[in-house]
Amino acid sequence: MRAAGIIGYKNSGKTALTHALARELTRRGHEVAVIKHTSHHLDLSGKDTAVLGEVASRVGFISPQRSGIFWKKSLSLEDIIPYLEADLLLVEGFKEEKTFPKIVCLRGQPDDRNLFDGLAICAVRPVDQVEGIEVPSFDRQKTPLLGWDEVGKIADLVEERAFKLPNLDCGGCGHERCYDMAREIVAGTGRVEDCISLQPTTEVKIDGRPLPMNPFISDIVRSTILGMLSPLKGFRKGKIEISV
Repeated sequence: MRAAGIIGYKNSGKTALTHALARELTRRGHEVAVIKHTSHHLDLSGKDTAVLGEVASRVGFISPQRSGIFWKKSLSLEDIIPYLEADLLLVEGFKEEKTFPKIVCLRGQPDDRNLFDGLAICAVRPVDQVEGIEVPSFDRQKTPLLGWDEVGKIADLVEERAFKLPNLDCGGCGHERCYDMAREIVAGTGRVEDCISLQPTTEVKIDGRPLPMNPFISDIVRSTILGMLSPLKGFRKGKIEISV
């Protein structure tokens, strides 16, 4: 799954942009998933799911229109992503995440500059000029809410440049952190294909999706499987496929 973030401070237009992008990318034929970060509690007081959640660690619900699962704890992006079936993921918020490119929503305030961490692929600005922006920028005021004329150009950038590194910090690519590699990819001096964990020597798929593994874990899985199979009659070296 490839991902792009939409970040900004409160009232900077993040949700409006996320909505517009999801709609445009879906129109183009993509399966789009969205994850939104919120610092507020979900208001489910008095609802059946909240009542059941008081006595259970997680609650699932199924209705004719939708289904879902509520966890009684905060999860990471890596915990949630495997549950989402999509080819493009839009991540609203999560300013501190460093494993995918970002679209920065500006308010025209001095602290906007703190949002640029080397992962921005474009910015959406509230005024005609914002000094010091070194990435493509789009004027939010010239376009109506949720119907931006330029949203197609932003969607083009998402299609071309979205990626998601596994956040393992394994060092297999020569970088200490996935963040360092992500910055190189955004700058055009690195490639997603250089991520060893996304292309392990031992491939494990769950529901058709490759499971990222750092080289150490990949070697353990490979050695364990070979150790179990090699004593069996009929075993010979070659490509091994195991389906569970």
